[in-house]
Amino acid sequence: MDPDDLPDPALAQRALGKVGFLVSLELRDSAVTELADVVLPVAPAVEKAGSYLNWEGRRREFGTTIVGAAGSLPDCRVLDTLAVEMDVDLFTQTPGAVASDQAKLGRSGGARPAAPALPAPQPPRPGDGQVLLATWRRLLDNGSLQDGEPHLAGTARPAVALLSEATAAGLGVRFGEDVTVATTRGSLTLPVQRGDLTDGVVWVPANSGPATVRRSLGVGHGAAVTVVSADTSQGSHRRSRAERSEA
Repeated sequence: MDPDDLPDPALAQRALGKVGFLVSLELRDSAVTELADVVLPVAPAVEKAGSYLNWEGRRREFGTTIVGAAGSLPDCRVLDTLAVEMDVDLFTQTPGAVASDQAKLGRSGGARPAAPALPAPQPPRPGDGQVLLATWRRLLDNGSLQDGEPHLAGTARPAVALLSEATAAGLGVRFGEDVTVATTRGSLTLPVQRGDLTDGVVWVPANSGPATVRRSLGVGHGAAVTVVSADTSQGSHRRSRAERSEA
C-alpha cells in the first residue's frame, strides 16, 4: 500500500504512525516500511501462483513463472503464519488452499442488492477563478515499482496541466507558461498546454513528477480547484509575506 494512492495521504501516514505495532508486507521500500516495526518480504506476481478477476468478473489463474530468492513468500502464506502465531488458523498456506475455500462459497445468484437509501452528493460548483479537476495515473509515474529503473522512468511523459483554449482565456493564462493549481490544502505548479478538454476543466496527472495531486492538493477527480498563472501566484505570496512583515 502506498499512502499516496489513498484519498488523504497525510492523514493515512498519521494514522499509521499511531499504530501500536505495524507489520508491513512489501515488495520494496515505501512510506509504510519506514514506519513499520516488522517488514516481511512477499513475492511479486511472477514468483507466485494465484488468480486475477478481469473486468468481466472472470477468474484467470496464473502459475509461478520465476523461482524467486529464498525468504520471499506468497502473501497468503505470510498471513497464515502470522495468524497461527495468534492462535488462529486461516487455512491459507498456499494459493491452492485459498482458491479451494473460495470455491466452497459458490457462485453469486446474480441478484442485485437493494439501492442504498442515501441521497447522491451534489457535484461541486466551481466559484470565480475555479475549474473542475480531471486526473488519473499514467503507466509510468512516481510509482515505487520503477525504483531502480532510471532508464525506464526516463521515458515517462513530462507532467503538464491541460486546459481548453476557452478555459485558458477565461483564466487569463497563456499556453507554455507555468500555472499554479491550488486548493485550501496546498498547491502544485506545472507548465500548461492546450488540451482537448471540455471547458471549465483542468487535467493534471495524478502522481507524475511534481504533480502529486492527492498529497499536494488533498483532493481527487471532480474537485473544484483554482488555476492561476504561476507569476500571479508568486506575486500574491510575496505581497502577503510583505504585509505580514509590516504587521
